[in-house]
Amino acid sequence: MSAVNLKDVTVLSNPAPFVDPFQFEISYECSTPLEDDLEWKLIYVGSAEDETYDQVLESVLVGPVNVGNYRFVFQADPPDPSKIQEEDIIGVTVLLLTCSYQGQEFIRVGYYVNNDYEAEQLKAEPPQKVLLDKVQRNILADKPRVTKFPLNFCPEKNEDEEQQPEFVAEASKKGDELLPNQSSVECS
Repeated sequence: MSAVNLKDVTVLSNPAPFVDPFQFEISYECSTPLEDDLEWKLIYVGSAEDETYDQVLESVLVGPVNVGNYRFVFQADPPDPSKIQEEDIIGVTVLLLTCSYQGQEFIRVGYYVNNDYEAEQLKAEPPQKVLLDKVQRNILADKPRVTKFPLNFCPEKNEDEEQQPEFVAEASKKGDELLPNQSSVECS
């Protein structure tokens, strides 16, 4: 069992204009006091073909982390459109929320994001140059992909086993309903 368990991530202000900040309410619990802070990052994937267009929108250190339950609102500026190829602004992309401890990522929540014009006329006849103030983003909050990576939070208890990432949840699975509502994800 991990020392830190992500309990819930709620996407706030969704859908929203492309130029508005991102906001997530994050809830997690810690079962062991940690020596160092947790690092939370929000990464916008600017191009499916070239990771040089990815942008770290925000990175925050949260701590000290003792035993208990925690909740905070993580806010990040929107991506810089000058760092995205014009043809990649409209369409589907990915947003990654990650958490690391001592430089090692142990949780990743991925969301598809659809950027499109809100006005039907602009959708039908898009202008040659993207009108950013008319673009709306919609985070597909009901279909997150959650991946946990094994991490030894207590390095003095060194384990020599090679461990693989564990895919935790995808909302589109048939059977069990994985989400408590359409704008959040629960993990354990």
